[in-house]
Amino acid sequence: MPESAGTWVAGVDGCKAGWVAVLRNLDDPAGLRLEVFPSFAGILACDPILAIIAVDMPIGLPETLDQTGRGPEKAARRHLGERQSSVFSVPSRAAVYETDYLDACETAQKTSEPPRKVSKQCFYLFPKIREIDALMTPELEDRVFEVHPELAFWRLNGGREMSLPKKVKSRANPDGLDQRRDLLVSKGLPAAFLDQKPPRGCGRDDLLDAAANSLIAERCLGGIAKPFPDPFRRDGRGLRMAIWA
Repeated sequence: MPESAGTWVAGVDGCKAGWVAVLRNLDDPAGLRLEVFPSFAGILACDPILAIIAVDMPIGLPETLDQTGRGPEKAARRHLGERQSSVFSVPSRAAVYETDYLDACETAQKTSEPPRKVSKQCFYLFPKIREIDALMTPELEDRVFEVHPELAFWRLNGGREMSLPKKVKSRANPDGLDQRRDLLVSKGLPAAFLDQKPPRGCGRDDLLDAAANSLIAERCLGGIAKPFPDPFRRDGRGLRMAIWA
């Protein structure tokens, strides 16, 4: 069987080097790859063709926000307990396209009611959010799904948030990462694959997050993943605003 044969899905996470992806051939357990792509366009054009791409990055940006926000963040947080701080609030599209932090905060306040600024953590994601936003169309939604690793782990953990944090004081927490690795192994991913040294520009947490996202990609392909919120809204360009798990 050619390496590219079969049904492939990918779990994707942003990393310093670009985008790290765990590619899985659902027809061949040996078909498991870890790749780093410098651009999201490279993932869309990947060989093998990916039936589903589950990516940890906001998709669908509103023009204005009310007290409920974009929608997916609030819906996801209610399930995550102490892990909910990992879900950053996403501002309006106009704010996301600002390249200066103070300008982004000003625009975010002008396009939200009540007025809200932007967290620094979310601001640092703006280049990658813009990268996907420039490529996304409603037609691509058959293949590209927004996910979030902590909601993915919640789903894989039987609807319970992970008891240990992934990071403590912005540093990787080995116990929390080991807990997530063990959960992924229990779902059929090889320990050796998960324990490999990550590529340059990719952390161990990025690798594990991408692996968890790949399992949600499989759920999306099987039609059993659920959107948060449900029902979800669409932005002014017709893009759905939902995190899937």
